[in-house]
Formats: sequence, C-alpha cells, structure tokens
Amino acid sequence: MKLVFAPLDTPLHRRLQTAAVLQWVFSFLGLAPTCIFLYFYLLFTRFWLISVLYSVWWFIDYDTPSRGGRRSPFLCGLKIWEYMRDYFPIKLVKTVDLDPRHNYILGFHPHGVLVAGAFTNFCTYATGFRQLFPGLTTYLLMLPLWFRAPFFRDYIMCAGLIPSDKESGSYKLRQKGGGNAVVIAVGGAPESLDAHPGNYSVLLADKKGFIKMAMENGAHLVPVFSFGENEVFDQVDNCRGTWLRSTQERLQRIMGVALPLFHARGVFQYSFGLMPYRKPINTVVGRPIRVEKNDKPTAEELDALHQLYMDELSNLFEEHKGNYGVDKDTHLNFV
Repeated sequence: MKLVFAPLDTPLHRRLQTAAVLQWVFSFLGLAPTCIFLYFYLLFTRFWLISVLYSVWWFIDYDTPSRGGRRSPFLCGLKIWEYMRDYFPIKLVKTVDLDPRHNYILGFHPHGVLVAGAFTNFCTYATGFRQLFPGLTTYLLMLPLWFRAPFFRDYIMCAGLIPSDKESGSYKLRQKGGGNAVVIAVGGAPESLDAHPGNYSVLLADKKGFIKMAMENGAHLVPVFSFGENEVFDQVDNCRGTWLRSTQERLQRIMGVALPLFHARGVFQYSFGLMPYRKPINTVVGRPIRVEKNDKPTAEELDALHQLYMDELSNLFEEHKGNYGVDKDTHLNFV
C-alpha cells in the first residue's frame, strides 16, 4: 500500500482541526484504560494519596451519573469542539421547533463507529443546539461500563453524558417543567458493526425499551437521522453469518461493548489509520411525536407507538436524503 502524505504547507487551521479530532479519538478509545492504569499506578507511588482521596470522592459521588451527571458549560463551550466540527464538517439541521415545556427522547440513528455526530451536536455547543432549540438541555446516553472508570467518569459527565440504563434516562424525563432532552443512540454498540459506508440499515425493529421509557414518563419522541455518520470510517468486511461477525457478536454479548475493525486515515498521511475521513455529517432533527404518560402500557400500545416512530424516522430519511447525496432509490432498512 502506497502512503499518501499530507502536504507540508497544510494551513494551521486544518492542523488544529486534525489535533482536535485526534484528542477526541484518543478520548473515545484510550482515555478510559489510561485513567484506570493511572488510578492503580498512583497507589504504588508517593502520590498514593491522590487515588485514596479520589476513592473517597467516588464513594460520595457514586450516584451522580444516574442523576443527570454534572455538565460543565466551560468544557462544552471550548474552542476545540469548533475545530472538531469544522474537520468533517458537522452540521445540526432543525426541521421544527421543540417546545421547552416538554421533555423529549431523541432517537439518534445510525450509531456509526464512534457516534461523532451525536457527541458534537449534543455534548458540545459547537453546532448551536442551544440557539436552535432554546430552553432544552441534552443528555447523551453512554454504556454504564464507562462510568466505572476512575477519573474518566468525571470527564464524560462534564460533557453531559449519563449511563444508558433505565434509571438514569428516566431521572431527567421525570423532572417537571420540561426542558430536558435525553439522546439515545437506539441501535447501540451492536449497530456499530453495520457502520459501513453506503449502508442505511438501522437496528430498530425489536428496540422498544426507549418507547416504553417515553410512555412511562410522558416524554415526546423525536427521530434524528445523521446523514454521513457511516461514511467517516471504513470497516473490515463482516457480513452477517461470517466467522468474524459471529465472533464480534459473541464478544459484544460477553463484554457489553462492540469491537468493529475500522480504519480510515492517519494524522500525517491519508492512506491508513484511526482518524476519520473528512466527510460531512448532517444531523437532521425531525418532528416530535406526542406521547401521553402511561405508567403501564400494553404490548399493543407499545407496538403501535413503535411502528409510528419507525414510520416517522423513515419519512424523515426520505424527505432529506436528496439533500445529502443519497440515491433516490435508497430506502431505510430496519433490522
């Protein structure tokens, strides 16, 4: 494979964009293990008190992730996220107003490999969510596993991330007065295994937990489709039924996290690496589906709302696909 290197005269602003995305990729893939290693390493050095004091703090602060976390406006508003936005670039597209007097569940599709669109749009201020939807505060759900990593848990909470369990998601949806929007990458980690360029399949056909959560809390449902989310990485061919896919799915069930074998470009060369391609991501926020509070929805009621949600997501895709280079004969596939 012939390496194609970045030009030496690359403008500074593009270098800064690359640096911003590099730190984000490291945060996603390597920061949690680094924090765990540091926590235990410090115990065997003269700085052992740092880990001991942190353990005390962790015990006191244990329930914070499930109670809305601890968003830091300072972190969310850092200039670095604007550089990350411009690297792809990433754009948030509004179709209708969302009344801040209500609470919402935003279903994000597709997951992609590293959910770049969801993080940039809903965990930072870079794409203008606060201006487009005034009065709403977003909380992106993330695997509970990552909130068990010392130090790392505090960092991700500062970005508005909360655990993806029922208790954590419902906590904000129960708040009276509205203004809370819980963002769920509905397909979750398993859907990342289907994150191939040109693939428009979403793992949704049997996903009804978020529908039930919406009904139990009276939270309106909002479908969100992120065009380009699957285009920023290539992935080793892992069609369903192959030994690789079977192994990945087995590991996902055991570990709780998916292991897509992805690649794209490098930092200083364009041929191979774990940096995403510079391809646009356009995240379109659809119309809200009104949901009445129902503490004990029947199976029929769940199925009906689930079908309505899939129909609305499909309509959203069809209405906007032509704006983002998707062939008119391509349709959304639910698996």
